[in-house]
Amino acid sequence: MNRTELTNAICKAAADKKASNITIIDISSLSVIADDFIICSAVSGAQVRAICDNIEEQLSKAGVKATKIDGYQEARWVVLDYGDALVHVFKDDDRIFYNLERLWSTGGNARLFTE
Repeated sequence: MNRTELTNAICKAAADKKASNITIIDISSLSVIADDFIICSAVSGAQVRAICDNIEEQLSKAGVKATKIDGYQEARWVVLDYGDALVHVFKDDDRIFYNLERLWSTGGNARLFTE
């Protein structure tokens, strides 16, 4: 799965569980940790987990596994590491507080996902 296919599959899986404000930030020129950040929001911890579970399930069907998952138990800010893509699933309030878009989009290319 190439970078574009990976990012699109992640965004589609998040959208399927009603994630809001799905944003893709190209950080490839800023960091070696990943090429893309995918950031999305949920209204509750249950929805955060549902989004993460669906991303994992859909990518697993394509033979892609996350190398690391952090924050799942608390379900306020979950990070799924897919190598070329880091997925950040936030509860709404936490996304506003941490504001990753402000930190990373100055040098990267940010865009909203649309199906």
